[in-house]
Amino acid sequence: MEIIRIPRIMQDTCRRHILKGRSVGFVPTMGALHEGHLSLMKRAQRENDSVVVSIFVNPAQFAPAEDFAAYPRDIDNDLVKLRDLGIDSLFVPDNSLMYPSGFSTSVEVGGLSDRLCGLYRPGHFRGVATVVAKLLNIVGPTRAYFGQKDFQQTVVIRRMVKDLNMDAEIVVCPTKREEDGLAMSSRNRYLNPQERTAAASLYRAMTLVSEDLRSGTKSPAALKEMLHAALAKEPLITGIDYAGIFHPETLDELQETGRLREVLIAVAARLGKTRLIDNIVVNLG
Repeated sequence: MEIIRIPRIMQDTCRRHILKGRSVGFVPTMGALHEGHLSLMKRAQRENDSVVVSIFVNPAQFAPAEDFAAYPRDIDNDLVKLRDLGIDSLFVPDNSLMYPSGFSTSVEVGGLSDRLCGLYRPGHFRGVATVVAKLLNIVGPTRAYFGQKDFQQTVVIRRMVKDLNMDAEIVVCPTKREEDGLAMSSRNRYLNPQERTAAASLYRAMTLVSEDLRSGTKSPAALKEMLHAALAKEPLITGIDYAGIFHPETLDELQETGRLREVLIAVAARLGKTRLIDNIVVNLG
């Protein structure tokens, strides 16, 4: 596995692949790799000639009071996993190369960035869009892979890529879950054993609501109440930022499902000091 730290070298490496007619798959991560990340990489390997993974904990997407300094970092174990998987290239840039002195440009996707998590993390998706735009420009992949767990992120990135005519296919892969349904996330490391057990209640509550959503017997408002009631039964949930029924493209909260073929159930809740997000996309047929 080639480890690259300089953006220009990463650009030149991928351009050589593209000029030879070889497809490049790209999986951007912030490290602390788990099976969810690895599932994205395995799919990228199946669908491309060469695979690049990046590890970069992006300071621009963390607010001053958030967990940038404490965010899980485990580069030694990450390297073992990437080598075992046979990844071709790892891009691990330093902050000073991604955001050099005088850096003053940002990318903001209007509307979509201000909903759901954007209401509670101002500037977060500006930081996400900016760093993903930079990474796509540096790697220049044929396809880039993201997990459905960060659903709003995938909607924002797809819009950015479309609006800015970026030449990369965005592939969204299913959420990888633990046996009890908890969505795999690097932040799960923050949970103590009791919180870890309680965290599975997010998926159980959404699954319960999804059954009534498919039946069409209850309004989105009634389903939202049902979702909040199910979450309220878990005493270790210390707060709910949002939990409801949303349009999967606009992220608007729904008053009725109308003729939609798919509907998004999404939750952001806190267990102790840890903020977890999860979602289910329900096919209404």
